[in-house]
Amino acid sequence: MLVMENVDVAYGRTVVCHGVSVEVPADGVAAVMGHNGAGKTTLLRAAVGLLPVRSGRILLDGEDVTGSAPHQRVRRGLAFVPQGQQSFGQMTTAENLQVVADGRRRGPALIDEALDLFPALRGLLGRRAGLLSGGQRQQLAIARALITEPRLLILDEPTEGIQPSVVAEIERTILELTQRGGLSVLLVEQHVGFALHAAGRYYVLASGRVTAEGSGGVGAAVDVRSAMAI
Repeated sequence: MLVMENVDVAYGRTVVCHGVSVEVPADGVAAVMGHNGAGKTTLLRAAVGLLPVRSGRILLDGEDVTGSAPHQRVRRGLAFVPQGQQSFGQMTTAENLQVVADGRRRGPALIDEALDLFPALRGLLGRRAGLLSGGQRQQLAIARALITEPRLLILDEPTEGIQPSVVAEIERTILELTQRGGLSVLLVEQHVGFALHAAGRYYVLASGRVTAEGSGGVGAAVDVRSAMAI
């Protein structure tokens, strides 16, 4: 689905990611972990096209999209949920969903499907998004992304600052969606337990380099924590 090969990404003259290679399998989940400043968000911004790649290449479904603009990647089925539970705070939950669904052939059905995945939002449709809790806003942000019917969903720190019950709900949703088929997920995450349970493949970044990688599952937790302790 998504392959990043020996990617260097820089801000000006400062190289942040050095020769990073990451692969997201079709209908699977890959997690990128590491401490703050490791280069995780920079890598995601390059995958989305918000930052240029200095060297290396990015393939989406086998096609080189290294030089493609973000909107071109979106048209190819990419959706990005950035860090921070972003939403239109002055709009209601329903309006946040509707603004994405407008103009889509299956708009009403897509909203219903998103609400089925996050049923807690049904009771909050009339509430302004700015008044939602952090966990509710995160569910709303993911629901909005899913209305675009992506084939690749990119999540930046989806569990940051939210309660464990909502973390479990997001994990359940990710697993359900990928098991249905037709969706791959790339997530950046510091919550090791969540990432390894959700992901079939993991990568650990430190100082912009991959220092460990392997198959997911709870048995990998010791290896990941050891790599993050370096």
